[in-house]
Amino acid sequence: MTSTFPSLSPVWTHLTEIQPVRAEGIYLYDADDQRYADFTSGIGVVNTGHCHPRVVAAVQAQAEKLIFGQMNIVIPPATVALAEALQQHTPPGLDCFFFSNSGAEAVEASVKLARQATGRRNIIVFQGSFHGRTAQTMAMTTSKYIYRYNYQPLPGGVFVAPYPYAYFYGWDEETTTEFCLKQLDALLHGQTDPRETAAVIVEPVLGEGGYVPAPAGFLQALRQVCTRNDILLILDEVQSGFGRTGKFFAFEYAGIVPDILVMAKGLGSGVPISGIAASRELMARWTPGSHGGTYGGGAAIASAAALATLQVIAEEGLVANAAARGAQLLRALRSLQERYPDLLGDVRGLGLMVATEFPDKAAAKAVQRACLEQRLLLLTCGTYENVIRWIPPLVVTAEQIDEAVTIFAKALAGIAG
Repeated sequence: MTSTFPSLSPVWTHLTEIQPVRAEGIYLYDADDQRYADFTSGIGVVNTGHCHPRVVAAVQAQAEKLIFGQMNIVIPPATVALAEALQQHTPPGLDCFFFSNSGAEAVEASVKLARQATGRRNIIVFQGSFHGRTAQTMAMTTSKYIYRYNYQPLPGGVFVAPYPYAYFYGWDEETTTEFCLKQLDALLHGQTDPRETAAVIVEPVLGEGGYVPAPAGFLQALRQVCTRNDILLILDEVQSGFGRTGKFFAFEYAGIVPDILVMAKGLGSGVPISGIAASRELMARWTPGSHGGTYGGGAAIASAAALATLQVIAEEGLVANAAARGAQLLRALRSLQERYPDLLGDVRGLGLMVATEFPDKAAAKAVQRACLEQRLLLLTCGTYENVIRWIPPLVVTAEQIDEAVTIFAKALAGIAG
């Protein structure tokens, strides 16, 4: 949908023109007090739910003391506290943090660190990836043409390997993994030699490209390829992090540790903040002053919000709730898949990062619109825009999952006729 608000740039697309005046938990409310169930979480941002009282209180308290302290001039205590708190959730080898404002900024920081630390230039990404919309990250994004449309030429040194999307290929997981690893090996022999390859970056669950979890065996093999060739492995957990998949970070399912971890979205509960984590040794190879920004790390309010977010996720059991509610959602959706096999080709996901894949864009959009008429907000994704993704806040209850699935089932029945 294109906006009818003339003061807003039409470059933004809009699922709706709802103007929420307040929000709580999984719900948004407009000026007429109409309630909408937000199963988008602002695209995976409000993992703790809208306006969680502990996050609100942390922002209010911080605003009274220090709103901003520029990192090149002073060091805000809230930012130090956040870095120390994150160490409780990252592996021992990821103990040093750089903060910025958005996922794209964090991805770009990871690339700059990788290039400086290795002295190499090339980056390998995967088909279907979404890493951002800045010039560098556009060059790394392959999920939809629109993100790169009419912006060429883009930065070079980016090479694309196939992602293990078994349903797309029509193969089983093992066959798909073997194919993708074989193609990656061919790329390293035919296009970018390991000696000129700084990093491989991958989403452990493909985001905009279709909500496709990478098989654990693929990520484990990727870790081995990178280690064997002295290539840095970067995991982009912008959308999959902070409990979203039923683990704190999705890479935990594979039992691996990246060299650089990219974080954003769910970190700040809606307050803009992102970051990367790496070892102190790797960070020490990043030339001081060669990267930075005005706001990154200096927005004490953002750090306070992130610190409160981590506390809420840990103390309110949101990771476990994501796993339990995700399992409930997958069971319900797979039951619907049995009833509507011509509509629901695949149901997949980890935790509360779930995909329902339709045969085409038209079917997905029709179901999405029908759900919207019942005030259930769902987003599509995928290269062909034929996937509806389920990303409710991690505070969602069993009853709220059931209510959403009931609406979705009615929408399916209406489309199926």
